Amino acid sequence: MKKNIFCFIIILFVINLFGGCAIVENEESLDLKELNYEEIADKLIRFHVIANSDSEEDQALKLKVRDRIIDKMSIKLEKAESLDQARDILNSSIEEVNSIAREVIIEEGFDYDVNTMLSNENFPDKIYGDYVFPQGTYEAYRVIIGSGEGQNWWCVMFPPLCFVDESKNIVDTKKLDENIANLDDKVEENKEDNKKVIFKFKVVEVFNKIFN
Repeated sequence: MKKNIFCFIIILFVINLFGGCAIVENEESLDLKELNYEEIADKLIRFHVIANSDSEEDQALKLKVRDRIIDKMSIKLEKAESLDQARDILNSSIEEVNSIAREVIIEEGFDYDVNTMLSNENFPDKIYGDYVFPQGTYEAYRVIIGSGEGQNWWCVMFPPLCFVDESKNIVDTKKLDENIANLDDKVEENKEDNKKVIFKFKVVEVFNKIFN
């Protein structure tokens, strides 16, 4: 029995090894780069819209609420030149954002409550454009629809990377690169040589799951 289990583990390892090679090749072609959490965590504000549930209707509603809020807040955040200014704008707009969301919810025939807040939350690894935002605590502007038990949609609200096109889905990689670079403008010059871009491959996660 033990011999069979050992053989099964070896076979599984070989399958993942060759399968992982293909995954690595694909990840390299995408050039996914993991950002340094310590360098970005306190320099941006994320935007999350959390659906009431994962039902098709609630997920569709989430995106409609997202669109209406982005259309309004993109104009306001154009004036923000710093994180503090963006934070002030977002905090002073909470009631307005709640009203916008409620308006959409009622238009779509639902009766969910909405709670909007600017808070520090812990998030898992997330891919955004060509970047991997590492797991950690980030400041986030969160719009929670109803019970907030569904999947969320997110973007970087400041610097304003959410507002790329009318679909709200496309990330302008060039603009993202420029804004990520600008996040480090105030970092001391002697830290520049220590910056590293870490390539993150799914095959590593697969092996970790197998052997842990």
